[in-house]
Amino acid sequence: MRFKMILSVALMSGLFFSCDDKDDKEVVQDEPQLIVKFKFNPNQERLDNFGQPSTIPTGHAAQTPIFNKISSHYLEFAQNAMTQIGDGAILYHGMETNVGGANAFDFSKAKIVGEGEVFLSIPIKNITPGSYEWARCSLSYQDYNIKVLSAGTEYNGTLASFVGRSTYITSFTSGGYTYNVNANKDQGFWAFGLQGFNFSTSGQAPAGATTVPNPINSTSPIPPNSCVVTGKFVNNLVITGNETKNIEVTLSLSVNNSFEWEEVTPDGKYEPSIGENVVDMGLRGLIPSHN
Repeated sequence: MRFKMILSVALMSGLFFSCDDKDDKEVVQDEPQLIVKFKFNPNQERLDNFGQPSTIPTGHAAQTPIFNKISSHYLEFAQNAMTQIGDGAILYHGMETNVGGANAFDFSKAKIVGEGEVFLSIPIKNITPGSYEWARCSLSYQDYNIKVLSAGTEYNGTLASFVGRSTYITSFTSGGYTYNVNANKDQGFWAFGLQGFNFSTSGQAPAGATTVPNPINSTSPIPPNSCVVTGKFVNNLVITGNETKNIEVTLSLSVNNSFEWEEVTPDGKYEPSIGENVVDMGLRGLIPSHN
């Protein structure tokens, strides 16, 4: 009889604990989240470093790549144009490492997503209540398809582009090719592989050549080579602290002619075999919006 009573109490305790665990999980699942996704917009205005409309320089050409994936190292919402970087609501800061020598982004820990996939989901209660006018996003990695010309024939290829200030890379796969690096790489490192042919290569864009639009540069500049793209919300994002539903933020990135090179033959075709070199792979603008 005593054993039955103990067993009964144990079963009841287990039942109560199971209910508590389930309730805890439901609370977490039901907790309002801020959800961040990316959009790649080929028709969005092409901007320069100061957020002004940008044309392609004489002697250069550009194409609009077809984006596959992207990653960001840092995301912050700023209250106004006077808010200095780091003084807003910091929502995400990726992992860093000294394995390659100097401090660098740790690419092995990067979260890489496609268009419309969830990049970030955090409880809204963790964000300081306020009205946010600007979003600042440090883009670190891009993977997209481009066209290249060789001996009069145009081919398709996949380019991996590292646009963060410095990234420690062990190895990575892009377009079916594996690249072994095991070193820090500065902003502008790229790797390219042809589709349907066994050919891949890598290179480095010139230092300081990556475009990073910041319309509030005069009041809130960003560090050199940081690739912190800044954009104004269509409507201010207001966090009250009393939200009962998720808020979804879409970071629309301009990919309008974002792959730029110096031309040898002025035909608007990227032909690396004759010495046409990549000079700029920076995104060309950011427009954040929310539901």
